This record gives sequence, structure tokens and C-alpha cells, in this order.
Amino acid sequence: MADGYGNQAPEKLQGKYQAMVVCCILGIGGLVSWNSMLTIADYYYQVFPAYHPSRVLPLIYQPFAIATITILAYHESKINTRKRILIGYSLFTISTFLLIVLDLTTKGHGGIGPYMGLCTIVASFGIADATVKGGLVGDLSLMCPEIMQSLMAGSALAGGLTTALRLITKAVFEKSNDNLRKGAMIFLAISTFIEFLCVILYAYVFPKLPIVKYYRRKAASEGSKTVAADLAAAGIQSQSDLTNDDSKNLRLSKKELLLQNIDHAVNLFLIYVLTLSIFPGFLYENTGQHGLGTWYALILVAVYNFWDLVGRYLPLVKWLNVENRKALTIVVLSRFLLVPAFYFTARYGDKGWMIMLISVLGLTTGHLTVCIITIAPKGYMGPEKNALGNLLVTFILAGAFTGISLGWLWLVGKKNAF
Repeated sequence: MADGYGNQAPEKLQGKYQAMVVCCILGIGGLVSWNSMLTIADYYYQVFPAYHPSRVLPLIYQPFAIATITILAYHESKINTRKRILIGYSLFTISTFLLIVLDLTTKGHGGIGPYMGLCTIVASFGIADATVKGGLVGDLSLMCPEIMQSLMAGSALAGGLTTALRLITKAVFEKSNDNLRKGAMIFLAISTFIEFLCVILYAYVFPKLPIVKYYRRKAASEGSKTVAADLAAAGIQSQSDLTNDDSKNLRLSKKELLLQNIDHAVNLFLIYVLTLSIFPGFLYENTGQHGLGTWYALILVAVYNFWDLVGRYLPLVKWLNVENRKALTIVVLSRFLLVPAFYFTARYGDKGWMIMLISVLGLTTGHLTVCIITIAPKGYMGPEKNALGNLLVTFILAGAFTGISLGWLWLVGKKNAF
């Protein structure tokens, strides 16, 4: 397959750092709308005080995400990845805008009708999340680890960005009428803009970067059909007869890929079981009353997001990039010691200990996720990398759903919990 980059090492291609920046923004777009909803949970608790928004909304979100990613992962080799990702970001944009429309229509009043409307929009977030996340992880699995790491870092940066904005808007509007609502509307407007920006970046900027074209051509030469539309968008005609070997016909099945990477899949599942059983529901409903008042839960969310972001950049330091599979499994299992630690700290500890624990939770979530996601595709052909990326995202979303469901157990024995 003759091209201008055929004899160059990928690291020397133009556009690597531009690709990392674009992927960071795409990562932000993949979670900014949902993180905005989690971060303005204090507003939804004011509007819907009897409906446990921080627990119910994720429980609605995840089943739709899991069902969507399961279907897409099964058919990944036949799906146009470009259209898939663009549809996902477009759905994010429309759904986030509809949240603003819903609030303006109901004038910020609660009730079962508006809550059902909110839940419907949340379900569309779940569909968009699975569409975007699985597609991007599969697509970027074809490329160098730094580009994937940038996507993961962007996901964490979405949380940090929304939390920082929430703290600012809460402080600015604290003494005004409808202060929570004004802050929430600003959040959703910014999120809508970011989602639209992601549509533009992925459609017109990302496919034309030299390093992206290099890796997609390489994947096409290995038999990948999912990159054809992306190559066409970059003005390159992908032809299946450009390679003389038959390796593309020898790709491993999804079952074989899963069996070879079952430890990575289970580890990702367990990481998000633990994390989502604590974050965010436990932080809003189980940490008691403190001198920080309504600021306390927001500060805990901000601390989690900050350390999650730090953790996702740690693998850039070579000696902190854990590749030993047994070591990863040991660390993942040891995180479950955080469950009794959070329980006893919530009952007997002060806010300093709680902040320390939430820091450890965020740091390990980000660090372990990036380590596993970046090392798992190594050694596979293009089509196999894409399939494996989709499978790993399926286990992440399944773990998140399980964790959110188990998070309700924190309310057992709590007075007036239900």
C-alpha cells in the first residue's frame, strides 16, 4: 500500500500532538453532558427531592448503554465507525439541548411528568455514550497508546471541568434567586456547545491528520473494513487488494479475543463496580452533615474528578505504566478494601479522611483504566484491536451498571431512605 508515510515511524509523522489534543476534546465530549447532570445533582435534588436523582438517573442511563454497546460490539466489524461516532455525538448534542428545553418549558418545577421527561433524555444519553465510547475506543485501539491515553484523560477532564464550573457558578449565584437553576442552565449550554464542537472535530479535523491517516491505512491493509469511510473522508480510497497477505482472513473471533483478555475484561468490570457503587450516590446521600453544608458533596466530587484526571496521566511516566497482568489484578482486587473504609469513615470519621479516601478512589480508577485499555490491544491486527476495544467498553459499562445497582445497598438501614 504505497503512501507518503509508508517508510516512516509513526512517532515521526506530523499531527501526533494535534491528534492528542483532538482526542482529549473528544474524550471531554463523551462524558461532559452526563457529568454535567451528575454535577448539578444538587439542583435536581431541589426539583425532585423524593426521587433520588443521583441514584435513579444512572440506573436508567446504564441499561440503555449496555444494550446498545452489546449490539454494536457484536456487529462491530460490519458497522461504519465514522457514522457511528458522528451519530453518537449528534445525539449527545440534541439530548443536552433538550434538557434546557425541558427546564424552560416546565419553568424549573418538579413532578412526575417532568421527571419522566428527564428520565427519557437520560436514556438517550446512555445510547449516545455506548455509541461514542465503543466506537472511539475501538478506533483509537488501532493507533499509538498516547492517543488512546489522551481520550481517557479527556473523559476525566470532563468531570474536572464540570465540577470546577459548578463550584464557580454556585459561588457566583449563591445569593440570587434560583441560583441552582441558573448554574444548571449555564452548564447545559456549555455542554451543548462542546458536543457540537466534537461533531465538527471528528467529521472534518481528525480524519485529515497525517498520523491518523497512517494508522487507518495500516488497519485497512490488515483487513479492517471499519475505517473505509474515515479514509474516504480524508480523500483516500481504501482498497482491499492493496495487501498481498491473507492475515486479514485469519483474525481471531470475538470469543477467542475475550478468552485471551478475560483478566483485562474482568478487571475493568470490577474497577467500575467499586467506583460506581460509591460515586456519586454515596457522596450525596451517605456522608452526613458537615460544616461545609451543601458544598461538601460538590467538593468530594471535585476531589474525585481531580485525582481521576491525575491517574489517567500517570501511565505517561514509564515506571508507573503497569503492564504486568498479575499486578493489575492484585491492585484491582485490593481496592475493595475501600468499601469498609468508606463505611466506617462516613459513620465515625471526619471530612479529612473522606477526602483522602475519595482521592484514592479517583486516582486508582483513572490509572488502572488507562493501563488496561492501552496495553490490551498490543500485538493484535487492526480488526482484532477494534473488536477488543468494543468488548472492553462492554465490560466497563456492565461494571458501571452493577456498581450503580449495588450502590442502593448503602441506603439499607438508613432512616427515611426510600
